[in-house]
Amino acid sequence: MPSSPGLDEFVAAGPWPQRVGLKLLIEVGRRPRGHALLARIPIAEYAANSLIEMARYDDPARARALGYDAEAVVARGRELRRAEGRP
Repeated sequence: MPSSPGLDEFVAAGPWPQRVGLKLLIEVGRRPRGHALLARIPIAEYAANSLIEMARYDDPARARALGYDAEAVVARGRELRRAEGRP
């Protein structure tokens, strides 16, 4: 799976030691043998899987299938602001 802009931004926002660790976890976790290796360290496997799954929310169709619709959230926020008389 190619990298996603949102995940890249998330990783880039951290300090350099964490960036290196997150990039490594993502790369190792995406490979079958790496994933098997991470399975021996449950917390590392959980972290890698969580990071990889975060990338799925960058695709609007997948996000909607997972129960998150960004456009609906924005529309609901606008309606609430209008109802409260805010701009």
